[in-house]
Amino acid sequence: MENAGVTSPGMRLDHLEKEGSKETQGGNFELESSHDVSDHNHQFHSMNALEILRETVRILRYNSSSFMIIAALLICPVSAVLMSNLLVDQSIVKRLTVRLFLVAKTSGIPLRPFIKQSCQRFAETAVSSAMCFPLFITLSLLSKAAVVYCVDCTYSRKSADVSKFFVIIRKFWRRLVSTYVWMAMVIVACVTTFFVFLVAACSVLSVIGFTPDLIVYTVIMMGIVFSVVFANAVIVCNIGIVICVLEEVSGPQALLRAGVLIKGQTQVGLSIFLGSTIGLAFVEGLFEHRVKTLSYGDGSSRIWEGPLLVIMYSFVVLVDSMMNTVFYFSCRSLTMEASADDCQSMLETIASAESLGVQ
Repeated sequence: MENAGVTSPGMRLDHLEKEGSKETQGGNFELESSHDVSDHNHQFHSMNALEILRETVRILRYNSSSFMIIAALLICPVSAVLMSNLLVDQSIVKRLTVRLFLVAKTSGIPLRPFIKQSCQRFAETAVSSAMCFPLFITLSLLSKAAVVYCVDCTYSRKSADVSKFFVIIRKFWRRLVSTYVWMAMVIVACVTTFFVFLVAACSVLSVIGFTPDLIVYTVIMMGIVFSVVFANAVIVCNIGIVICVLEEVSGPQALLRAGVLIKGQTQVGLSIFLGSTIGLAFVEGLFEHRVKTLSYGDGSSRIWEGPLLVIMYSFVVLVDSMMNTVFYFSCRSLTMEASADDCQSMLETIASAESLGVQ
């Protein structure tokens, strides 16, 4: 194997793009092209959210078939079930919403329209997440691992191989599930802590004699603070999933490693999270309005609008997973932890070793 100098993800893809444009004129572009001396000894640089998005688009262009297969087979089924609420029992949602209303009322929170909408939305999200958890820990988790594998293959200039991917999956599936379970526990702990502090603070303010308007302002401020904390927790969890695939750590160690890795780059992570959240919320809103609420005439619009919005939602999920993986490589490059052989795929090395062990 040829030793290559340490390069940042953006520089590797820039060089890859130049190689690809030359090879495309004479034939098909192959990821396994030879390394160029001009690609060596570049300095590391951090990437902002826009650069990460451009890098993601480049990767998607050069390995589009693999990513489209991942989206069609692994992401779209989960998106369809999640958006249509097929597994959600509405009676459970109504009971949970009523209980949230009672808790809010007894703690002194005025039941303004946005408070009621927030309670109902949270109840729907909580029940949907619980019902869809088997899908999240199987298809969704497999899709995240597949995206990480394909991005890693792109950076190492190798073609993604389904057989090698399944060899790799067998090796680290347990630690991937372990990390995802810890990720779920962290998110649940964040939400539970927020509600405990919110109810306690509002109860104290109500006993003291604060007006309902001041209590509402307090709820809004606490909601903003929680949103920032929650976003950071989700970013750490997403990078933790990438780390448990590419490195020999899992569970809480992967999450701690992610927190250390993105230190100083949280603004970039927040930008990625905000963009993905806005995109997903926009598509969900369209699905709610156009498919669940409205239809043309006999409802024929649902036949084409529903699948189209599911595909759009799946594409946003795919791009989000890719951007998180590129963000990992950017942070890893920035912290100077990449080895001199980082052009060799980490997952390909695992697959080769596993294959030799089988032989």
